[in-house]
Amino acid sequence: MHVARGGPLVDTPNLADLLQRDGVKLEVVPEKKGILFLKHVEYKLFSKHYKLPVIRRYSDFSVLHTLLLQKFIYRMVPPLPSKHVLKQILNSTCERDCVEGRCRALQRFMTLVIRHPILSVDELVKVFMTASSVDVQVKLREVFKRAGDEYMTCPLATHVKGYIPDDIQSQAEASREFICNMHSSFQKLRDVTERMSQRTRENSADLLMFGKDLRALGSDASQPPQVAILHPSWKEHRQSLHGLSEEFRVLADKAVIQGAREEEDVVEKLSIFLDLLQSYKQENAIVTMELRSYFSLFCLHQETQLILTYLPLTTNILAAFIQSQIQGHQEMSAFWSDLLPKLSTLFDGGTRSSPSQPPGYERVKSSTIFFP
Repeated sequence: MHVARGGPLVDTPNLADLLQRDGVKLEVVPEKKGILFLKHVEYKLFSKHYKLPVIRRYSDFSVLHTLLLQKFIYRMVPPLPSKHVLKQILNSTCERDCVEGRCRALQRFMTLVIRHPILSVDELVKVFMTASSVDVQVKLREVFKRAGDEYMTCPLATHVKGYIPDDIQSQAEASREFICNMHSSFQKLRDVTERMSQRTRENSADLLMFGKDLRALGSDASQPPQVAILHPSWKEHRQSLHGLSEEFRVLADKAVIQGAREEEDVVEKLSIFLDLLQSYKQENAIVTMELRSYFSLFCLHQETQLILTYLPLTTNILAAFIQSQIQGHQEMSAFWSDLLPKLSTLFDGGTRSSPSQPPGYERVKSSTIFFP
């Protein structure tokens, strides 16, 4: 059977069209709602398309997710973060990190739903984005009961056999293996970039501590030994050490910015792509009824095309990763370079080298004090 180019089998938006649908923003409402141990976190959800923000809690997202899975059996419904992510919280800092992590995961869920050409235009999503927080779950269930699953409502469901190629089964198996391998590879890449981002944030804390230790040394009010008092430049040296502590605070701030840049531009975007691949892997098994089998294969083929549409985005993510490393290292290197002359004059009585001295003279001179 020859399948003509175009038509519903290859009717997939291009990447630019998909990325233009990113008009969803999720924020944590500062105060928890409820009483005592029954308090829960709420989220403010804003959409450029629907304009007005709505308040949602995790259970609302869970109901939407469940109904999307039931209605779109053969589509890539994005994964939802675990319900129990907030259990066994040890302190307020850990709780805040968990809440923020869940918010990012819910943001990815809604982003992929809004990007999906089929899910985004469904009545369930419209109700979720517009209904009041009081009755949103009731309205979602009512909409689902009236409609049923996609096979019952799609006009193409009963005659998609004419749109799919004869070797669709083998194509489906090859696609599953290809995307499974891709998921495994990008999972490793995301984990590495996540560790790099974490190390950058840890570097910030170390730099800040280094600066505090310098400040403590420069602010030491204890009586120095007689030999230090007789040394004419000790007071200036101590003041210089105190002043250098501010330089390391600035370095720590730059490391924080770099860590946030890596998290936002690389880790989070890789996580979105992984969520997309994971939803493909978790797709339900194809049922044995003949017409539904053809329809499920038809949907699977469309979802595979959607994955392939996203593939060029991985190049952009890797480019953002390289650019963030270049920018971060350039900024830190420039600051370290500006700091070097201040260190070179710290213990030489405030004198600077003459212009005839070669670059790095101060660094070599100071090192030979300890390593002749």
